[in-house]
Amino acid sequence: MTGSTRTRSDVKREAIIQAATQAFQEYGVNGTSMDKLAELANVSKRTVYNHFATKEDLVMHLITKQFEEAKLSITVEYDSSRDLSEQLCELILQDIEFTVTESHLDIARVAIGHFFYEPEKLKDEVAQLKAQETALHRWLKAAKADKKIEFDDLSRVVDEIDSLVKGQCFWPQLFKINDVLSDRDKRNIAKNTVALITSRYAVA
Repeated sequence: MTGSTRTRSDVKREAIIQAATQAFQEYGVNGTSMDKLAELANVSKRTVYNHFATKEDLVMHLITKQFEEAKLSITVEYDSSRDLSEQLCELILQDIEFTVTESHLDIARVAIGHFFYEPEKLKDEVAQLKAQETALHRWLKAAKADKKIEFDDLSRVVDEIDSLVKGQCFWPQLFKINDVLSDRDKRNIAKNTVALITSRYAVA
């Protein structure tokens, strides 16, 4: 009985999350009431509150889910037998492929639109997510241990790579300033990013 109840609860929770994803994109967070979420998820309003006390909790859940999916999307691990630039390029390209997906951009628009005037509400949560180790962190540490690259501050290198990628593959697409990137564009951005990073940190 307990397992069955838990399963029904999980199904209802997922229905609420799907409803929030749809409603927040269509109406915005402020334009979506808990009543509307309950209606779309086909659950009671009390059930919505049992799973998520506030709409901000739902927004943060969506952000966290995107972060976890981004981590899973990168499968490259450091390989000392492979060319340094080649494998870093592959890793960055996987990151780009996820970054430009419409589902990721849609959730980012929801979060930024909602927290734009209250960034402090988002700051601590994002800091906690960024503190988690990613495939890029692991790759850089392994490359350093292999004496192929040298740096003093791991977080700074990660931020530099993230800035180079997001500056061309996230912000322009988020605001629909640039068209969708072609596969060639993605590869060129990845290669140029690698060239800049290795020119600074690769061991000669």
